[in-house]
Amino acid sequence: MAAQDLKKMYTTILGDSFPMEMTISYGDQKLVYRKRTWNIKMEDGSSEERGVRYGENPDQEAALYELVNGNLVLGSCSFIVPGNGLVSGITVEDMLQVGKHPGKINLTDVDNGLNILKYLVGRPAAVILKHNNPCGAACGDTLADAFNKANRADRIAAFGGAVVLSQAIDKQTAELLSQNYLEVVCAPEFEEGTLDILKARKNLRVIKMARIDRLAEFEKYRFVDFKSLIDGGIIVQQSAVNSIRHEKDLKDAATTYKGKEYRCERQPTPQEIDDMLFGWAVEHGVTSNSVIYVKDGCTVGIGTGEQDRVGVAEIAVHKAYVKYADILCFDKYGIPYADMALEIDHGKRDKADKEAIDAQTKEDRGGLPGSVMISDAFFPFRDGADVGIRQGASAILQAGGSARDFETIEACNEAKPQVAMKYTGQRSFKH
Repeated sequence: MAAQDLKKMYTTILGDSFPMEMTISYGDQKLVYRKRTWNIKMEDGSSEERGVRYGENPDQEAALYELVNGNLVLGSCSFIVPGNGLVSGITVEDMLQVGKHPGKINLTDVDNGLNILKYLVGRPAAVILKHNNPCGAACGDTLADAFNKANRADRIAAFGGAVVLSQAIDKQTAELLSQNYLEVVCAPEFEEGTLDILKARKNLRVIKMARIDRLAEFEKYRFVDFKSLIDGGIIVQQSAVNSIRHEKDLKDAATTYKGKEYRCERQPTPQEIDDMLFGWAVEHGVTSNSVIYVKDGCTVGIGTGEQDRVGVAEIAVHKAYVKYADILCFDKYGIPYADMALEIDHGKRDKADKEAIDAQTKEDRGGLPGSVMISDAFFPFRDGADVGIRQGASAILQAGGSARDFETIEACNEAKPQVAMKYTGQRSFKH
């Protein structure tokens, strides 16, 4: 296949064979869904009524359906009702700029951004996502501050990402957004003059989603979560709900083992409490097994989707170091760390520049000292917690409930200085 054909593959609208309406029956209850399509004008002036461009890959047909009728109650759970469309409710008018029909990944990235942001509304917040995982998330004094922190947390992964913002985009935020290559920007409103700034990036999809300011309402809504199996079967579950919203929801790290009581001796500071609550909100949108580090309302290192907890704790540390070195290099030389390394390999730059960046990153331990380590489930052994403690994490939040919780408590008490720890009593797996 020629190079031009490969590029065309990613811009072609595949089309789909899915019906315009879908009905799912639960006994005598029914939910009715309607396929979402958009009549979007193309660059040549033509227009085409189509749905999702394609699925996870260009050879997979896909469709987006919005719940339009029905009211499902199973047991004691009442599920979300029609009229609450977010991503599934996006209209052509909401697409303030769109070079092509959205693909499945664009839509699911925005959806997971909203899934995190619904716990952060009421303050300036930004989530940058890539492949349905956050690569940077932050709260700030202003929206521009929040986006800047989230972007600097991982400039590398943010390239080509989707950004979801909690408040109306102002000119300062728009200027920062325009300096990045992004796939999607989604916000509740756009102040005067900001669209002109954003539209300088002609392939950027700009989506207005007015309901973002009502996202807090979605905390209490459950939806039916489907997982299709390769044999055509389906696993169905209730969606997860984050019950850790306030300091009072946190539990003391304490346990009894072989008749001896163990208790974490240091209590977290107010800032550590804030970071625990912020980090647990972000965890709600991270693929499990996961461990993340957060500091001052911003992610520092995000480890996702690993099979063992100590391994993902180490991966999050490695990523923190890599991203920290990159931002040091960018701030000092205006180029990514990888470009600096390549220039050294080609004899165009003194290797001392890289050595200085590496030394500073090692000395600063990737910005991890003073961070809060967040684990989406309990530590089966203390080795996972020890990874964060060695890097200077000052506090830990985890589910608790391991038979060996006492080991992790000992790790926190033995640390110099001591590390604070709290339990959620709730696991936050996402697959």
